[in-house]
Amino acid sequence: MAAPGALARGAVPGPPTRILDRRFAAQLVTAAEGLLERFGTPDAPGLLKSLRHEADEFPGLFREALRPEFSDAGMYVLRGLPVEDASLGPTPTGWSVAGDAGALWDVVLLLLAAAMGHPMGWRGQQNGRMVNNIVPAPGHENEQTGASSTVLLAPHTEDAFHPRRADLLLLCCMRNHEGVATTASSVRLTDLAPEDVDALSRPMAPILPDDAYTSSALPDEVHACAGTVSPQPVRTLWPTPDGLTIRFDPAYTRFDGTDAAYRAAYARLEAELSRVVRAVALEQGDVLVVDNDVVVHGRVPFRSRYDGTDRWLKRALVHVPHRRGRPESERAEHGYGQPVIDPYCDGT
Repeated sequence: MAAPGALARGAVPGPPTRILDRRFAAQLVTAAEGLLERFGTPDAPGLLKSLRHEADEFPGLFREALRPEFSDAGMYVLRGLPVEDASLGPTPTGWSVAGDAGALWDVVLLLLAAAMGHPMGWRGQQNGRMVNNIVPAPGHENEQTGASSTVLLAPHTEDAFHPRRADLLLLCCMRNHEGVATTASSVRLTDLAPEDVDALSRPMAPILPDDAYTSSALPDEVHACAGTVSPQPVRTLWPTPDGLTIRFDPAYTRFDGTDAAYRAAYARLEAELSRVVRAVALEQGDVLVVDNDVVVHGRVPFRSRYDGTDRWLKRALVHVPHRRGRPESERAEHGYGQPVIDPYCDGT
């Protein structure tokens, strides 16, 4: 039964679904429209600084219901944002030409992120935009990035290479007429032998930044750092009081230097993640909320048309303050010099 005035939780195939109350959906849109009118663009410093205050104005019941508390599934779908196809305009043919397309929903997504924690971003991703457009791009069909289409996007932890990667990943569906599925697998639903968990809990293999970073405009000192630092081996799995957690990106992991036992355990982990995978075909206005320490995500292949109707998601990242559970050793990692954007803190 729906909680009055908040979110209704429903059991459906795939991830749990929380239904956004229409009144709160309207309040989100009104707040986003007001911020855009005052500041002009979603990445205006004043707008980003205002997110916390705006989110604090939401009713307590709404903010409480959005809290990132998960079952072992490690994700849920928030349903009910009033995204309308006719008002969106065409799907951009790549993030670099998207500009402020769908800017209202950038701000709505940032407000949701602010209600769950601290919105964050990367200076090396999509020119430092806080909300990224995930659309197919001509010439990138076969890459292991969000711009691909015709290949399976392998399951991965978002920004697994970096110690300050997001705690939560938000994927908001602008358009998905063909029902192209996001894949999602929770490590807490796998059945791994203790010896495999032990093997994968050793820091054996480094994870490199993905190709979406190498083509980004970054300061010279960042390029210099990325070119001189040595890759650092990281743990793939580690236990916490809440259960097993994961840091995983096989497409960008270097396995040279690892032993046969580690590689065999890694292969069994991949097989288990495939066994428990869920195909999540997001509908327009859905937001998939993912625990980035528990769930790896990807995407099934599809054929893009570049006619303005292709699949279009928006991505936001959230840091949850005071969240614990990652290995202490991550504090010493260099993150390949990739700078984090935290609008609530200076000098990040």
